[in-house]
Amino acid sequence: MNNTGLDPAKVTPSDLTATIKSGWGIFRAAPLPSAAYASVAALIGLLLLYAVGELGISPMSLPFAGGFMLIAPAMLGGFFQLASSIQAHQEVSLATPFSAFLHTSLQTWMVALFCAFIFLIWITDAGVLYSFIIGGTDLPYQLPWFLQVDESITSFWFWGALMGSVLAFIIFCISAFSVPLLFEGRGGLVQAVHASVRAVFRNFVTTMLWAVLLSLSILIAIMLLPLLLLVLPVMAYASFALYRLVFPQTS
Repeated sequence: MNNTGLDPAKVTPSDLTATIKSGWGIFRAAPLPSAAYASVAALIGLLLLYAVGELGISPMSLPFAGGFMLIAPAMLGGFFQLASSIQAHQEVSLATPFSAFLHTSLQTWMVALFCAFIFLIWITDAGVLYSFIIGGTDLPYQLPWFLQVDESITSFWFWGALMGSVLAFIIFCISAFSVPLLFEGRGGLVQAVHASVRAVFRNFVTTMLWAVLLSLSILIAIMLLPLLLLVLPVMAYASFALYRLVFPQTS
């Protein structure tokens, strides 16, 4: 397949409003399948938050929540299938996103595995940073500690966010547009990743603004976990809408 159809278009920050509206509209068209598929991520998030609380390292909940964005590409195929089906006026069911996930292409899994590898680096580095800054203080996951944050916790979050932002930027450049391109079969792995990086840098201000909105919304939704059932599908659909603006379909 040639590369003529993978020339990224220019988008502006004002386009992000339309993409979020599109994401909300798709969610409203299939709320049950969307929430059911998102519940898998919510369950994983619940287990992680419970684990860090039981281990007394609850400040690590934020790095784990932020790190979710690094492994999210593995789940996107299910949401993209729902979005495509709804936009094509096709019937969808609870099985639609799960079936799409099971039929994820090998090339998409390669992107997801790379993201998972970066996630492991991120969590390992965050753990080392935690041991240096906070140490062995027992901090179970309870609301009071979250409200009474001390200097060591804020310092850990600051330096952890600074360190994680570099890894998150790498993942965003690679996966933001390559995953939907691979989902629609519009190029090979190298072709899709190259196009994704080009799209990010060609629309740097807009894509960075989108990355911040995406990260903050998912982070807040994970910390207030039931919100993830709404926020994750809406933002996934909005990401697909943004992709369609940057790489419009050709006849």
